[in-house]
Amino acid sequence: METNNLIILALSIISGLTTLIGTSLAIFCKNNIKSIVAGMGFSTGIMLAISFFELIPEALGETSLVITLSATLVGLLVLALLNYIIPHSHLIKASSKNRTGLYKVAFLVTFGLILHDFPEGFAMASSYIINPNLGIFVAIVIALHNIPEEFAIAAPAVLLKDRKFLYKAAIISGLAEPAGAVVGLAGIAVLPVLTPIFLAFAAGAMIFVSIHELIPFAQKYKMPVYFIFGFVLSIIVFFLLKYFIS
Repeated sequence: METNNLIILALSIISGLTTLIGTSLAIFCKNNIKSIVAGMGFSTGIMLAISFFELIPEALGETSLVITLSATLVGLLVLALLNYIIPHSHLIKASSKNRTGLYKVAFLVTFGLILHDFPEGFAMASSYIINPNLGIFVAIVIALHNIPEEFAIAAPAVLLKDRKFLYKAAIISGLAEPAGAVVGLAGIAVLPVLTPIFLAFAAGAMIFVSIHELIPFAQKYKMPVYFIFGFVLSIIVFFLLKYFIS
């Protein structure tokens, strides 16, 4: 069990720190709007795919339909409640051109990312405990999701021209995933029977992030063709990974 815990923590850290790649792309590409919209389409598609085609079905294999759907709904509602209670900037509001305002928005968006990335670590831990291959698959998919998401979110903050701050923000938000993994492992250690419920809960949380944050953010730029392109590409990549890893 200790070996499994170390593997899960390593996977969550590696996956979480792919945010640094996204930040580097944002600095390099500046405000390439088409890439931002396509990236958000990719992030949205791959998050929804992992939730609907892996996490929820895996939970269904371990528990009943009613319990799985209830846990998914609770995950969605809990994140929605936290999203409402905890002050943070929604991604679509990160457009202030005043330097002080940009720093404020960047801090708030980073805080929001911590809130959103936490369930991803939770999902990695729960999925790995049920099936190690599934856990590795989930970690890879979330890593692929993190890169375009961080790119799109960091792009407006590039106006700050403060690379050190941007990379620190990426690291802090990325570390939310191992934090989520630790909480997931602790919960499973206390009540192993709840593992499939945690899996469905994490799926609900990630569905909320995709629908409530990523899609509205992409809609701001009014380039649906690029969003659809990114979304379709993510589904293709998802099933290719599933074919080679499963």
